[in-house]
Amino acid sequence: MFYPEELVEEVRAKNDIVDVIGSYVKLQRKGSNHMGLCPFHNEKSASFSVSSSKQMYHCFGCGVGGNVFTFIMDYENYSFVEALKLLANRVGVNLPEAEYSEEAKKQASIKSRLLEINKEAAKYYYYQLKSERGQAAYKYLKDRALSDDTIKQFGLGYSNKTGDDIYQYLKHLGYDDSILRESGLISFDETKKTYDKFWNRVMFPIMDVNNRVIGFGGRVMGEGSPKYLNSPETKLFDKSRNLFGLNFARVSRKPNMLLCEGYMDVIALHQAGFNNAVASLGTAFTGLQANLLKRYISEVLLTYDSDEAGTKAALRAIPILKEAGLTAKVINMKPYKDPDEFIKALGADEFQKRIDNAQNAFLFEVEVMEREYDLGDPEMKTKFFNEIAKKMLVFSEEIERNIYIEAVATKYMIGFDNLRKLVNRYGAQMIVGQSDTKERSHDNLKQKQKPEDGMKQSQKILLTWLIEDTRIFDKIKGIVDPDDFTEDLYKQVAGMLFEQYFTEHTVIPAKIINRFESKEEQNEVASLFTTTVRGDMTDLERKKAIEETVLRIKKNSLDEQSKKAIEHNDILALQKIIKEQADLQKLHISFNDG
Repeated sequence: MFYPEELVEEVRAKNDIVDVIGSYVKLQRKGSNHMGLCPFHNEKSASFSVSSSKQMYHCFGCGVGGNVFTFIMDYENYSFVEALKLLANRVGVNLPEAEYSEEAKKQASIKSRLLEINKEAAKYYYYQLKSERGQAAYKYLKDRALSDDTIKQFGLGYSNKTGDDIYQYLKHLGYDDSILRESGLISFDETKKTYDKFWNRVMFPIMDVNNRVIGFGGRVMGEGSPKYLNSPETKLFDKSRNLFGLNFARVSRKPNMLLCEGYMDVIALHQAGFNNAVASLGTAFTGLQANLLKRYISEVLLTYDSDEAGTKAALRAIPILKEAGLTAKVINMKPYKDPDEFIKALGADEFQKRIDNAQNAFLFEVEVMEREYDLGDPEMKTKFFNEIAKKMLVFSEEIERNIYIEAVATKYMIGFDNLRKLVNRYGAQMIVGQSDTKERSHDNLKQKQKPEDGMKQSQKILLTWLIEDTRIFDKIKGIVDPDDFTEDLYKQVAGMLFEQYFTEHTVIPAKIINRFESKEEQNEVASLFTTTVRGDMTDLERKKAIEETVLRIKKNSLDEQSKKAIEHNDILALQKIIKEQADLQKLHISFNDG
């Protein structure tokens, strides 16, 4: 369904971006903008800026930016139409009902069609599990003590041994090879033969937070490699940005979430009543997944396997969780390997006791570190305490650091003052090291900067000034126009701005972002409207800065035109450019009218 631009703009204009983003991200007013921690990357200090006047957001850390539509699309993993419907509903704008004709189906987005394909595939796999061909897979799940209700809740299924079973089924439903290539369910070889990506496997549908199937995991039946296979990356499925079971866990209303290693652990915990369990998708836990969890809770309990591999995975996840601002604890499942085994052996009540006694993540790290040292050897014991002291530097707050120093000093009987002095000594060394590193980095940056960077910056600054003070349009009219911007994207944006101002007598940067389809361009356009300019300039300094910026951009434009005229031996054009260059020396932008 395609909606007219006027209706899209009405929905955007009625959804104040500060209100919308503020319902997802904690924002604080800083001057004319609102600042918060970016939800799209890990950061400790706020670099995510939301502007009410521009109706835009921009992160100065990772570079993402856009308007209210792009935020909802990125945050909720929505298509544009889905974001439009959500925001329209939020402000009471009625959208015309979609009538899905054959032509409309053809024009539907690839993402929507992939969601349809995954839904159909999940239904088919579930049907196959209950058929005669799926008896072995069904028995496997029952032997793992899963009830029929749990199997149904998670939509578990079976992919047949036939090499092109799901392909033939989806072709029967009318999907062509071009879209099936994008689904991640089918492999095509050089001879155009097709093979199902999953065959003879128990199937685990992977859903996003809105209960839509975005991918699959499959466990091989009998011998085979790999034991677990996940969907490849598609337009729907990004392993680093999703978590198995989060669609259920996010509405559990529990104060924390249980982070597991595997699908079966999650399913076993949910069946036992722990409906706040999730798992990463066959890869190491990522910062994006930590940010995803942070939307719903502030504490994560790690239920990784109790073997060496599980311990290493927990040690990797802990700093990622802390970086995202989440409290981490570790559940001890010994003598059992994982939550699934533990629940089967001891039951839910005993697992709840382990949750209640979950270990502080830092103390867990110290405990694991202890295994590497023989504390009966004075030299090894000294090295151990030195490593602990270095590790204490992760705590930037003195009160928090002292509490941990006291806990470790008490456990290992080293003495609070002794350990604190050691920590402070390493802290002082780190400060000196950081100072040297900053100086070297500054020198390297100066060496790497290219001459054209300054011109790009001047053009970005002028675009930012134009939307912040529209009076500048009239002051530079006849001096600088969109053709004077040398970067293609900058030229496009400048053209849209000039057209908006001189035809509508207003400038709406958020509306311009809608004209660009790719996320990369949307981010860059947002950055053009949020270039940092010194905010403490006097009126006189600001007027001088504008005049110098305009002069620099025009001079650069004329220089480029001159090169082209010489190259093409265009004497008339060259004479015109020489005259303009001479006139430029006498340029003065009048600010007398305010």
